[in-house]
Amino acid sequence: MYSERILTSIKFTYRSNNDYSLQLTRWFLMPIAAWPRTTTSTMMERVSLQAHVLACSSLIAVVMVPCMLYVSLEEKDVQMKLNAMGPLSHWIMGTINYWLLLTSSDNIRECVQHMEMDWRLVRKTDDQDVMLRYAKIGRFVAGFCAIFMQSGTFLFTVAKAMTSMNVIIGNETMSVHPMTCPIYSKFIDTRFSPANEIMLAVELLSCFIVNSITVGACSLAAVFAMHAYGQLSMLFAWFNDLVEDEDKGNSFAEKKLATIVEHHLRVLSFISRMENVMQNICLVELVGCTMNMCLLAYYSITNWSDFDAARITSYIIVYVSMAFNIFIFCYIGEILTEQCKNVGEKAYMTNWYKLPHKTALGLILIIARSSNVIKITAGKLFQLSIATFGDVIKTSVVYLNILRTMTPTT
Repeated sequence: MYSERILTSIKFTYRSNNDYSLQLTRWFLMPIAAWPRTTTSTMMERVSLQAHVLACSSLIAVVMVPCMLYVSLEEKDVQMKLNAMGPLSHWIMGTINYWLLLTSSDNIRECVQHMEMDWRLVRKTDDQDVMLRYAKIGRFVAGFCAIFMQSGTFLFTVAKAMTSMNVIIGNETMSVHPMTCPIYSKFIDTRFSPANEIMLAVELLSCFIVNSITVGACSLAAVFAMHAYGQLSMLFAWFNDLVEDEDKGNSFAEKKLATIVEHHLRVLSFISRMENVMQNICLVELVGCTMNMCLLAYYSITNWSDFDAARITSYIIVYVSMAFNIFIFCYIGEILTEQCKNVGEKAYMTNWYKLPHKTALGLILIIARSSNVIKITAGKLFQLSIATFGDVIKTSVVYLNILRTMTPTT
């Protein structure tokens, strides 16, 4: 009876810890049906999920497609096209990332199950404390990203909708609220009420879905990366304990080294699976945010003479939120790469000369494996690092200068 209580307590602890680390990410992805379903889901649950995905996709498309038609077929003024291109690219990025999240559902589920197994396997209180510490960091980054992204883009959309502009229809001059993503007039004429108000409400809801996609992807990367970082930190502590019990004989040291090797390979497999999930999403974010940051800076410059405080503030907040989003991806890639390299350094700095000869030779394999690190990349084209973040900022400034040169309005 007592042993059953202990097993139940352990089972509850590892599940609650895993739920704690993934809670915010699950909250962000469930409203958009991107949280991976279980393999034992019923037919009704699968149908409901498909309907949920269809509803979210429709809300994105009903804003994005008419805006694309407006830019390509209706609007002739270059300045107005540029004003629509920023929000439109945000919707396009969200659509691509949504598709990538849905197609990566199996890999995401395997990563979640891998994390649950890691929590289940941990036995030492010190190891659990390390995992909890990095789980808290992952939650903090995910929450901070959500606040930044949702508040920034919503302020941008609301600030645009709160303004009004005069349009001439026949012999009458009417005041309408402008759309963040202008709508093709042959699709819906938003100059008239209540079509204008209805499309503004639809646009706000669509904006929430697109933002949730970006936030969900960023939080997935943060939580997975912090979990892997915590697992490698546990590995470093095990290296410190490797030679403490050398008096107990060769077999005991070999068992501890075998555990270290097995855990190291397990962490590397998790990072590799995480790379498969995030690489294409990171590429979309890297390219899209570079262009959007360029356009936001351009909007701020062209509207500076009018100095609409709400609009300029919304531009700055969205710019900072996108820069922060890219920084998170690049920072995650940087620290994981460094942490993987540190495994070999930690093995080398161990008091290996106190170990039995055959056991010490096993450290050479760990050092050799750690020299071939798994790098977090954007589409296997760019390695994510702090240097890459600097390149993104510089590239957006270069594009801004080209844009200012090509447009006569500035």
